Amino acid sequence: MNIRAKIYGGLEPVEEPLLKAKKRKGAQPDSLESVAVPREIRRVTNDRGEDRHRLTGERARITYNGRDRVVELINLSGGGAMIAGSLRPMLWDRIDLHLGNHGTVECAVRWVREGRIGLEFAHETRLDWPSDQVAIVLRTIIERTFPHIEFPEKAETPPVDDEVADEHRVAQRHPLIWKGTLHHNYQSDPVRIRNISATGAMIETTATVQVGSEPLLELTDAVAISATVEWARGDQVGLRFHSPFDMNLLADSRPAVAIPDWTPPDYLQAGSPQEDRWGRLTLAELHQELEGFLKR
Repeated sequence: MNIRAKIYGGLEPVEEPLLKAKKRKGAQPDSLESVAVPREIRRVTNDRGEDRHRLTGERARITYNGRDRVVELINLSGGGAMIAGSLRPMLWDRIDLHLGNHGTVECAVRWVREGRIGLEFAHETRLDWPSDQVAIVLRTIIERTFPHIEFPEKAETPPVDDEVADEHRVAQRHPLIWKGTLHHNYQSDPVRIRNISATGAMIETTATVQVGSEPLLELTDAVAISATVEWARGDQVGLRFHSPFDMNLLADSRPAVAIPDWTPPDYLQAGSPQEDRWGRLTLAELHQELEGFLKR
């Protein structure tokens, strides 16, 4: 306000308030921007799409060409892994990745670049029992669960060659995938069984599972196994069963069949061949092989 002009005149009077109105503080009902939300840490990257399974400083043991090596484990999720090491494998070479107790998974090399290697996990569930027991259970499951499939007559079963007689081939080449539900921390989450034995299992899940917790692994409405979480890496979790698991109970479950159009995670797609070279058997081929295997 101009005091001199008010007293002596000479200027057109201007209406001015003696006291200016105070600015309102706090949230205003007509403005969504009236309150600033403080950020404790400045965002320096766009991490919304970041892979939450990227690892730092992790090591893992692999078996390649019959020799054990220790490699850096960079990424682990979505049915695959990225490792770094001094080995130089060829595309589609087979590597066993050991993540912990009950945590061995067969992998195929998808790409090799600048010291890093992309591995794709075998699609089928690995059954760690003697091959004769596995063969009996697999045949029972196929005949009971997939009755619509036409199997060859038993008389047509070809002789078994030396390769079929390998102790682990039947267990590794079947195309079946078991899934289940993990009940833990007052919640239930779907899981994929990567491998299972009488003493434990390795499962894949997007849920956060605490090491040392004691979840319940449900395979069917009638088959549930109590376990302790021994380790967790990325989306892979190792379970130790509280009591021996009877493999014959798998015959009462209904597994899915591995399909060739599996979509690998982003870090396996870049520069990798997309064709399926696992050489899995069809259910009819597996049934025929099991017949020959059990007749030995």
